[in-house]
Amino acid sequence: MMWNARGGTGHCTVVLLHGMGATAAAWEGVRQLLDARAMVRWLTVDLSGHGGSDWQQDYSVGQLAAALVPLWPEAGAVFVVGHSVGVYVALALAGGGFGVRVRGVLGIGPKIAWPPADLAAAHELAARPLRWYPAEAEAVLRYRRVSGLSADIAPAPQTLARGIVRGADGWRLAQDPRTFAVAGASFGSLVASASARLALARGASDPMVTAEELRAHVGEAHTIANAGHNAHVEQPAAVVALLERLIHDCGSPDH
Repeated sequence: MMWNARGGTGHCTVVLLHGMGATAAAWEGVRQLLDARAMVRWLTVDLSGHGGSDWQQDYSVGQLAAALVPLWPEAGAVFVVGHSVGVYVALALAGGGFGVRVRGVLGIGPKIAWPPADLAAAHELAARPLRWYPAEAEAVLRYRRVSGLSADIAPAPQTLARGIVRGADGWRLAQDPRTFAVAGASFGSLVASASARLALARGASDPMVTAEELRAHVGEAHTIANAGHNAHVEQPAAVVALLERLIHDCGSPDH
């Protein structure tokens, strides 16, 4: 099962893909603004191994992308806004190998450089056994650390929805630790194979990616002021403005 929600009105659809460790709830601020503008339809999804979606035997960017195909909008232009690993999934979908059409991709904060130490850390996380917490508050605190949704940028409980689950042994993160094995895919290869128009952005204080790294793949890299890695949570209006610009630059959304 893939957890998903739909809403909005308009001639085109925006698919919102969260980052590693989070859930679709991280897009709550963006989704509310899209509803207020009544400009597009939207689809939010918990990626495989996250939130309310099923765990899988193995994980890769391709697997995360393929799992979304049955949910794909059947009509109208489709734009994808991805955060972190969600950008990789968006680019894979835009590559044409999954039988879906993507008009444009807006990528927020993708980690592009993967030095050996970072890859080793990701693989170590993927190999960790499940950890159970006796108290809900402990699990919530751990979820905030893993997802980057600290209380100062995501105080609302709805932003944390489906991040933890309760079981016989207490509370645990909803995320399958093995999803960290996705780390290290070639960003450049995915960009080269994508046929959609691409826009990239980062929070001004995002430690995961530099503006120079983004500019190596697009002519213009956008910087979102007063934001870090989770710019879509911290500054949703700025992300929606970049989305509106992307849709405008792609021309009529009816085709």
